[in-house]
Amino acid sequence: MLYDLVIHPLKAFFGALNAGERSVLFILLAVAAAVGFLLGRRRSSSARGYRTLGAWRFPSFQNSGEEIVSRVLLAHFRAPDYHLMNHVTLRMPDGTTQVDHILVSRFGVFVIETKDYSGWIFANESSAKWTNVRYRLKYRFQNPIRQNFRHVLAVQNLLEFVPRDAIKSVVVFCGSAEFKTDVPDGVVRIDELAGYLKRSTVELMSLKRMQYAVGRLETARLALSGKTDVEHVEGLRRRLGLDAD
Repeated sequence: MLYDLVIHPLKAFFGALNAGERSVLFILLAVAAAVGFLLGRRRSSSARGYRTLGAWRFPSFQNSGEEIVSRVLLAHFRAPDYHLMNHVTLRMPDGTTQVDHILVSRFGVFVIETKDYSGWIFANESSAKWTNVRYRLKYRFQNPIRQNFRHVLAVQNLLEFVPRDAIKSVVVFCGSAEFKTDVPDGVVRIDELAGYLKRSTVELMSLKRMQYAVGRLETARLALSGKTDVEHVEGLRRRLGLDAD
């Protein structure tokens, strides 16, 4: 039965091919097998919830720009004086807010928003929208300083024992984007990030108070899951009446 249905037709098919056609077929089969193997490895890695970038492994919920920022922060800012948290979703009275990175330190709490763009950036600190130009295409996106203000506010409300001005907004641009206007205060490129943060050298809280702040944030953050992300996006659409940036 198996011979009649499968093996015999296959033998007849291969027998009808000339040498050149057989070589092409074998190459295509080898390529298909290699692609299947790579996709299987990627799916397996995603199922475990991690992706690899160089020597670091990052949760798969981070995009490439956030992964790069995480790598820089981990390389330059280590325990016990620093503690990095990524992809932090916090509840607010009108829904949730999602913070790309929070770097808690004795020198302040840095609330970091990551943007990954190419092309030209036209920015104005007081404008609701900034403009990204790539070739002849223009794209307007939410002012990331304003966007990060909500994130800072959520962290300030949780850490009421930390001076409010010790909780600082930082917007970092990855990618090849070039600013065609003055760069607003608190906005840096990825290659400037470590140096910018290291300028904060005045101790604003003890190591014990810093650890307490980390505990408060870890307790308040929502679970790292696809469900949390979906609920956050749906809440933003309801609150703003449009798709979130």
